[in-house]
Amino acid sequence: MAEKKKVRVLIDGKIITLGGYESEDYMQRVAYYINTKIAELSAMPGYNRLTADTKATLLSLNIADDYFKAKSQVDVMEQDIENKDQDTYDAKHDLVSAQVEIARLKREIDRLRSGKSVEQK
Repeated sequence: MAEKKKVRVLIDGKIITLGGYESEDYMQRVAYYINTKIAELSAMPGYNRLTADTKATLLSLNIADDYFKAKSQVDVMEQDIENKDQDTYDAKHDLVSAQVEIARLKREIDRLRSGKSVEQK
């Protein structure tokens, strides 16, 4: 089992200790993402006059929005992969059917070349 790690990160000007099983690099990237979202919101007019609770709610809503947009993109990509897998399966099936038909036609050509009539089968 992976060992739990503690990592100190800087979020919104405050040092916070995070604990988890992910790598330090991952936890630093998460903190960077949070700081980026805070910076985006802070650039909005009137944001800094909001209460801490309202700021936290807006941050949560923005993160949830990013999550749902990313999840939607993943869902679209997964559907696209399923469609491509089905197309690949169909193409392979068509190829096998064509190969079977080619083999049948070759046998028919060989039979006709050998002089056997259709009735002599």
